[in-house]
Amino acid sequence: MFIDTHCHLDASEFNDDRNAVIARAEHAGVRQIVIPAIGRSNFSTVRQLAHSFAGGYYALGIHPLFVAHAAEDDLEILAQEVERSLADPRFVAIGEIGLDFFVKDIAQGPPRERQEFFYQQQLKLASAYDLPVLLHVRRSQDIILKYLRRYPGVGGIAHAFNGSDQQADHFVGLGFALGFGGAMTFTRAHQIRRLASRVSLANIVLETDAPDIPPAWLHEDHPRNTPEQIPAIAQVLAQLRDQSVDEIAQATGATSLQVLPRLAAS
Repeated sequence: MFIDTHCHLDASEFNDDRNAVIARAEHAGVRQIVIPAIGRSNFSTVRQLAHSFAGGYYALGIHPLFVAHAAEDDLEILAQEVERSLADPRFVAIGEIGLDFFVKDIAQGPPRERQEFFYQQQLKLASAYDLPVLLHVRRSQDIILKYLRRYPGVGGIAHAFNGSDQQADHFVGLGFALGFGGAMTFTRAHQIRRLASRVSLANIVLETDAPDIPPAWLHEDHPRNTPEQIPAIAQVLAQLRDQSVDEIAQATGATSLQVLPRLAAS
């Protein structure tokens, strides 16, 4: 069974053919798709979308790129929505949350401090409700880890991982899986591909981040990524590790269920 652990299926890029995209993913063998929220504006959207098809699941959180536009009471709204969703079997995590130091305008000063405040508050929420997190870690792995160590027991997925070997080991040591997707399919992505071949398969999950991060074969002519690409992404991982696609599907699926326990219980 293939699982797309990170897919923004509610994005406007899917407005014209969302049902067809879901059907093609299912036909390709992708049985479960996790849809993270990015902020208060789409909490209800991801919930409703997840309930609209058999393999839909969702996470609730405030994305670091949207923190600048969030109100202070958005964290209160998030806490209320999380509490409300605890009885919902389709709700699996807090996310997408984290830090982004790639975008220069928010990487320093008050914007960065605001990112860190929202990140820590959401970690606190995950800890209080014993929920995993879907982490955005772009150019921010060390600070992400610094805060994680303050909340032992909080695990989840380091989404679109592109850190060092040492950082990868630290995330794994804290109980996190590393998410690999379209970026791994580019031959020039040497560090990501080396990590994907080195890290224990028991600590890897598959993802698309659709409609973003399209794999190499879509990058020029079809820039929109879709969850149906997961089996082909798995094929690249299988080649890098000299393993079969079946082994990749079985292991990454089992890891997804382990780090997102509510996914397994549904």
